[in-house]
Amino acid sequence: MKILLPVDGSKHGGAAVEELTKWSWPRDTEVVVLSVAHPLPYFRYPFMVGLACHIDSVKEESKRANRVVAEVAETIAKGAPGLKVSTKVLEGTPKQLIVEEAGRWQPDLIMLRSHGNGPAERFLLGSVAQSVAVYAPCSVEIVRNRTLAQS
Repeated sequence: MKILLPVDGSKHGGAAVEELTKWSWPRDTEVVVLSVAHPLPYFRYPFMVGLACHIDSVKEESKRANRVVAEVAETIAKGAPGLKVSTKVLEGTPKQLIVEEAGRWQPDLIMLRSHGNGPAERFLLGSVAQSVAVYAPCSVEIVRNRTLAQS
């Protein structure tokens, strides 16, 4: 079995990792922990200030994403040692790249968390979980952190 686990390092992300490590998976199950570095958009400013800010944003987001996937992979290795875990970091828009990576790698399941945003936030920011559920080429499990969803 192949599982794609998108993570972003938020306080909500641990719910999907916890759920993944609780289940009994078939032998030789592979998990790819994916994080998408989503830098600030590039705006043209005089004297290339915008480009410098964008480059700094890309570097910081890439560092964050690499740190997050390494931490999650370590957590999975401790909690479910029978799983084969690898990591991947992409740069761009999360809802688009998660679906594209699922199309390339062809997992059996995408397991991701939901932030539990209200209608206003979903309208303004878009819902990654909702977009992945609609466009993914495989089954999708959306995990909610119940304690955060109730607060």
